[in-house]
Amino acid sequence: MTPTKLLFGTAGIPTSTPDRTTINGIAHVNTLGLDAMELEFVRSINISKEKAPEIKAAAHKHNIVLTCHGQYFVNMNAKDPATLSASIKRITDAATRAYECGAWSICFHIAHYMKDAHEIAYDNVKRNLKTVVKHIKNSSIPITIRPETGGKVSQFSDIDGLIKLSQEVEQVLPCIDWAHHCARTNGKVNNYQEFKNILIKLENGLGKQILNNMHMHIEGIQWTEKGEKNHLIFSESEFKYQDAIKVWKEFNLKGVATCESPNIEVDALIAKKLFESL
Repeated sequence: MTPTKLLFGTAGIPTSTPDRTTINGIAHVNTLGLDAMELEFVRSINISKEKAPEIKAAAHKHNIVLTCHGQYFVNMNAKDPATLSASIKRITDAATRAYECGAWSICFHIAHYMKDAHEIAYDNVKRNLKTVVKHIKNSSIPITIRPETGGKVSQFSDIDGLIKLSQEVEQVLPCIDWAHHCARTNGKVNNYQEFKNILIKLENGLGKQILNNMHMHIEGIQWTEKGEKNHLIFSESEFKYQDAIKVWKEFNLKGVATCESPNIEVDALIAKKLFESL
């Protein structure tokens, strides 16, 4: 079920969690005063089918909304048939397990351009993503697949490509990583008006309902001319997270904002308190 307000959470188990397990992490997120936690399948699907119902029950018990970040090893623009087949299977398998855990939405770094023009990469990604959606629909899995804005210019895609993909492939919506937008533009998208323009584009392309159905990431970030270099804590970054959060408040966003700073729960709480103070 889509959250009825903007919730704030951590990318994975909070670092301060005693005995760091997923279930303990869910409980600790609640103790911290946060609302959500992202299951990190970035290296592998690290929750078994047998364990998934326990994760779902823990989230329900502690009133925590779960999202998921799928595997890094995905390229829906792959030229090698084996790599492409493996990518499709990874997305399908991760979406299935995330849904079994009770996750509401799952995001992926969906593709690399591989020196292709955007139009060519876009057509490949769209075709292959439709195959994924067909698989999960056949299994009656309603979880939303969210291609994430890549932090590097070599990664698919900018906001326009993600909006178009969401228009043309059902059960797909963007995952907006605000710091990635900043990094992939070498710091050009890093102020109140530029952040506002992102939400205007989203609303114009996908309707007002997208503003009530946001899966987002925020973190400090360092960048070069090629885009993202690494994530940082807010206080060490030139990324203007305060401006992004002001825009969220102005547009009354609903959904989940996940913090991917190295100090995940600290910056998540900073973001939540700022949002609620506006």
